[in-house]
Amino acid sequence: MATDKPKAEAAAAAPPKVKSKLLLYIVAAVVVVGGGLGAWLALKPSPVVGSDGKPAEAHASPKAAPIYYKFDPAFVVNFGQDGSTRYLQLTVEVMSRDAAVVEEIKNNEPAIRNDLVLLYSAQQYEALISAAGKEQLRADTLAAIRKIVAAEGANAGAVENVYFTSFVIQ
Repeated sequence: MATDKPKAEAAAAAPPKVKSKLLLYIVAAVVVVGGGLGAWLALKPSPVVGSDGKPAEAHASPKAAPIYYKFDPAFVVNFGQDGSTRYLQLTVEVMSRDAAVVEEIKNNEPAIRNDLVLLYSAQQYEALISAAGKEQLRADTLAAIRKIVAAEGANAGAVENVYFTSFVIQ
């Protein structure tokens, strides 16, 4: 019987170890699942909502395809001061998504070409050889075209951009 007593004590002591290991596994599983859920919630992109509480996708309308109009022939002007005449050749394309505005540009091409020839003739060589100078000329070209389109009563803001598809200085 003396041997039965230690076996009985060992058997009575075994269940708490099994219960503590089981409890440890459950706590570890809860921590891992909770951490994963927390990370998912933190990294999940939040939907962008408008001022009315609806998702932004409900407000966004797809853009119409761009329409390009190329001024043909290319612009060729002479410019420069102090007897150093230089030549500038530009191919210009205008972009809009409104066919009516593109039609307005076509109808007013003589007026637009006139203003652009005057603009290009007034340039300085030193400005045009830099990227910043070319970008400024592009912005001035866009403003000149928008001015004429607006004067004709069309939506000048619909003239979205101007591109120089060829730019040669001699």
